[in-house]
Amino acid sequence: MKVAASWQRRWWALVALTAAAVLLLGVMISLAVSIGEIAIPVATTAKAVSNRLFGTAFELSRIHEGVIWDYRLSRALAAASAGASLALCGAILQALLRNPLAEPYVLGISAGASTGAVCVMILGLGYGVLSLSGGAFIGAVVAFLLVGILATGTGGSSERIILCGVAGSQLFNALTSYIVTTSANAEQARGVLFWLLGSMSGVRWPDVYLSVPIAIAGFAACQFHARALDAFAFGSDAAASLGVAVRRVQIVLFGITAIMTAAVVSMVGSIGFVGLVIPHAARFIVGPSHSRLLPATALGGAIFMVGADIVSRIIITQQILPIGVVTALFGAPAFAIILYRVGRSA
Repeated sequence: MKVAASWQRRWWALVALTAAAVLLLGVMISLAVSIGEIAIPVATTAKAVSNRLFGTAFELSRIHEGVIWDYRLSRALAAASAGASLALCGAILQALLRNPLAEPYVLGISAGASTGAVCVMILGLGYGVLSLSGGAFIGAVVAFLLVGILATGTGGSSERIILCGVAGSQLFNALTSYIVTTSANAEQARGVLFWLLGSMSGVRWPDVYLSVPIAIAGFAACQFHARALDAFAFGSDAAASLGVAVRRVQIVLFGITAIMTAAVVSMVGSIGFVGLVIPHAARFIVGPSHSRLLPATALGGAIFMVGADIVSRIIITQQILPIGVVTALFGAPAFAIILYRVGRSA
C-alpha cells in the first residue's frame, strides 16, 4: 500500500509539473507575440488567432493582425520547435555516448549543417533544386559520417568521439569561413555571419511547417526508444545483454539527431549550448529515466529558446541581437559549472 501510494504521489507530481511547463510555454509564446517595437495586448493576440483558425470576426487593426500572424507568432513557434529539437538532440547524444558534454555543436553536426547551408546560399550548389534545408541536411550527414569514421578508426570510445567531433567542427567551421571569405560579397558575408550566429529574423510559416512536424516526429521516435536509452547508461555491452539491438538503436537515433539538427540550422543558423545545458537541468528536476527526461527536456528547450528570442529583441533598444549570442551568454556559465562538476566527480 505504501509503495502504491508513493508511486501515485510521484505520478501526480509529474502530471502537475508537465501541466505547469505546458502552461509556462504558452505564456512565453504569448509574451513573444506581444513584446516588440509595437506592443500588442495578449487579448488582441488571442482574437487574431481566433479569426484565422476558427473564422470569428473580431475587429482588429490590420497592422496588429499582420504583425501577429505573419511575423511574431510564426517566429515564436519556430523558436519553440528549434529549442525542443536541440535539447532532445543533446539528451540523446549524452545517453548514447555516456558523456555529459555531448551535444550537436560539440560533435560537429551543427558545423557540418552550417557548411552545407552556406554552400547552397553562396556557391549555389544544387542549381536551384537543392533547398537550404537539403543542403544543411547533407552537410550534417557528411559531418556525422566523418566523425563516425574518425571515431571508429581511433577506438570508438565516448571520449574519442567527442575529440573527433571537436576536430570535425573546426574543419567545417574553417570550410564555412573560407567559402564566405572567398565567394561572398560584403552584403552576403554580413547576412551569413548574422545567420550563423543564430537569427530568427527570416523565419516565416513555411519554416514552422517544416520544423514543428520534424520536432514532433523526432520526439516520438526518441520516446519510443526511452527504455533502450536507459540501458545505454550501463554501456553498450550491458545494453546488448538486456536485449537492446545496440547497432540499430544507435543508427536510428544518430540519424534522428542529424535530421533535427539540420532542420534547426537551416532555419535559424547554428545555436550552441541549448543541447548541452537543458538536458542537465531537466535531469536535475525529473531524474535520469528517459521516459520522463525526454518530455521535460523538450519542454525546457522550447521554453528556453522562446525566452532567449524575447531577450534578443529587448536587451538593446531598436536592435535585435543574434539569438545564438543570448544562448551563449546563459549557456557558457552553465557549461563551466558542468565542467567543474564533471571534474569533481572524476
